[in-house]
Amino acid sequence: MTQKSTHLSQWLVAILSLTFMLVVTACSSGEGTTGAATANEGSESSTLENENSDLEVTDVTLYGVIDTQVSAQQIIADEMGFFEDEGLNVTNQIVQSGPDIGPLIASGDAQLSFETTITNISLSSIDVPNVIVAPMANVSGTQAVIAHPDFEINSAKDIEGATIGMVQGAGVSVAVQNMANELGVDLDTVKFINMSPTDQIAALENGNIDMMAAWEPWITIGLDQGAQFLFSGRVAELPEKEGEVDWMQFYSTFQVTQPFLDENPNTVKALLRALSRATDFINNNREEAIDILDERLQNLTREQVAEVMSRNVYSMEVTEEMREGSEVIANFMMEMNNIAKIPEFNQYTNFDLLQEVLNEN
Repeated sequence: MTQKSTHLSQWLVAILSLTFMLVVTACSSGEGTTGAATANEGSESSTLENENSDLEVTDVTLYGVIDTQVSAQQIIADEMGFFEDEGLNVTNQIVQSGPDIGPLIASGDAQLSFETTITNISLSSIDVPNVIVAPMANVSGTQAVIAHPDFEINSAKDIEGATIGMVQGAGVSVAVQNMANELGVDLDTVKFINMSPTDQIAALENGNIDMMAAWEPWITIGLDQGAQFLFSGRVAELPEKEGEVDWMQFYSTFQVTQPFLDENPNTVKALLRALSRATDFINNNREEAIDILDERLQNLTREQVAEVMSRNVYSMEVTEEMREGSEVIANFMMEMNNIAKIPEFNQYTNFDLLQEVLNEN
């Protein structure tokens, strides 16, 4: 990693330090969340009835985020009755922003949750006993940079001197840094402004910033308003770099607190079976899945839901890319002084139950 990321580093340090303070001291009881439980009456279990009797607990609460990156399978499994088929009575607590999940995990409120690898690395670095039990999707393509339609870019070097709106410490920072490293862009010349995605959209439309670096659904919303796509963690449309890139390997995840995993392995397996069915449903019945998510995610149009989902790769397969990408993110966070130590990948992951479930098929 070059030393050209001084400005970006300072912001990452500031926001992650604040985040960790919130995580360590969190005692939230879920304020600001909205319940999204759905009872699918009359749905009969088609498989694994014997396992249902072995569930340690049947009433569980799943915390997730109101987007198609983090909680698509969670919502689909609920709507389709897959949780109920496993003998589970699930209550979904859907929050507005992913960073809200970390403090809820640390406080003990969110024993079962959906978020991203950054959250798990952050928690593990401060010894919060929480482990990823399954990846949900490769969401690298949802972390992107778009530009005002009038911004002229003949080379990636034209990004130098530009004004970019970005949430301090956002995961897309990794893609921005790796793009700069590969294409020789001096980020010290870039003016980064800390802005929420909502404010970025308005500022970009008004011409107050040249670019915005954010995630979905804000990228698709910006593109619908005429912005030009520059690059994401997976795809670039820059003059000297077009097509697939490997500037970020970023995953949404299903994680469980270590005490819950130790005490309730059969319940976790039942959840994984339901989520596996939901993953297959999304990949094999995309239009119906879009209809369901369109109904539940009413902040987006159906077309936007479809576009956002097209940028995700929904899979619960544990790949070497996930491991390597997580290590890159952890090293980046360490270099930016965002974490005091780098946790080992195996410290915040446990895929044993997932493998058992996948081997059942």
